[in-house]
Amino acid sequence: MDWSKQVVLITGGTGSFGRKFVQIMLEEYHPAKLIVFSRDEMKQHEMQTGGFNHPSLRYFIGDVRDLERLRRAMAGVDIVVHAAALKQVPACEYNPMEAIKTNILGSSNVIEAALDCNVKKVVALSTDKAVNPVNLYGATKLAAEKLFVQSNAYAAGKPTRFSCVRYGNVVGSRGSVVPTFLKQRENGRLTITDMRMTRFWISLEDGVRFVIRCIEQMEGGEVFIPKSPSMRIVDLARAIAPEAELEVIGIRPGEKLHEMLIHEDEARSTVELDDMYVVQPTTELWFGHSWRARGKPLPEGFRYASDTNSQWLTIEEIQAIIRGLEKEVA
Repeated sequence: MDWSKQVVLITGGTGSFGRKFVQIMLEEYHPAKLIVFSRDEMKQHEMQTGGFNHPSLRYFIGDVRDLERLRRAMAGVDIVVHAAALKQVPACEYNPMEAIKTNILGSSNVIEAALDCNVKKVVALSTDKAVNPVNLYGATKLAAEKLFVQSNAYAAGKPTRFSCVRYGNVVGSRGSVVPTFLKQRENGRLTITDMRMTRFWISLEDGVRFVIRCIEQMEGGEVFIPKSPSMRIVDLARAIAPEAELEVIGIRPGEKLHEMLIHEDEARSTVELDDMYVVQPTTELWFGHSWRARGKPLPEGFRYASDTNSQWLTIEEIQAIIRGLEKEVA
């Protein structure tokens, strides 16, 4: 794909993922135009005055809840990355309709606008919390995934294709536990919900680069899942503050002990490649299943979960990641 000829739009473009995506796009891929679509004018101003002020960059104020504004923003756009979401689990639990309006109805609006504007490729960001969800955030992301996969049927003769990327916790992103632990380190006491807890972890940069690769390879209908290491939350705490006291405060509502990226039933329609898994829609006539020739099927009963993962980060590896994050912040 020649990115220099593409007009790219990212929803939620001022978030952690959006900023890193814009940075890598501008430094390495040089799209013809790159549109940041988000609802917070202050964050757009801070982003623009903080170095993101390239001639190919455009800033659109708008909300994914506003279909007409999305249609206006997507005029002439070739590729859309849908990263806008309400993602804080407690906030979504307390404000359920707001989560539904943004994460589900907003995703539907992105789909409608992309179809109306003949966008070529649309990729939505999903999360491990969408697999067997136990909280509303995960449930809205599962619904959004279903919308994006099935919307390939609506494209009919149009060029628009939809896919999803699903991965685990992003190290150091806004709202992640890493900034919390770094702040608590000053007091010598870190709060842990459960000593057994594990999570999939991926760096912001790796997440962005994986999404870019998936855009280049997607045919429409896939859910792409990168192979990622797991991390014990207690190891993360010890890596950040080896001498600190660990206080167990109990698991929070809507929180799992372990996360899952592929469940057993989904594994039957999934193929494994060297560095990722591709979940294919099962019975759709519009999907060619060409990924079967490129990968291998998963064994019966396979599940990709953070507690049974074959890849684990050591405390030393975690410390190296944290040092890199602290340098970026500094």
